[in-house]
Amino acid sequence: MFVHIVFMKFRKKEDILSAKEKLESLIDLVPSLVEIEVGVDVLHTNRSKDLVLITRFLSKADYHRYAEHPKHLEVLAWLKKSLMESTTVDYIQEA
Repeated sequence: MFVHIVFMKFRKKEDILSAKEKLESLIDLVPSLVEIEVGVDVLHTNRSKDLVLITRFLSKADYHRYAEHPKHLEVLAWLKKSLMESTTVDYIQEA
């Protein structure tokens, strides 16, 4: 399983829930996406980000199909305008 994780910090706090909805909608729109989890931070510490995206794919090739999918690109364009910063981690999850 290929896992793609993104930690996000938003310019405006009111965009966080919109981002969650937009990201969660991708599970029904992008066939190569096997699983998606979107979490909103509840502690709000100095080290916290606002939102985490965890996605799972059967392969790295499936991740690349997701990354290039038009619906993902729509959400990504919106996120780029809304984000202050983001950090990613990608890895292979052993069975």
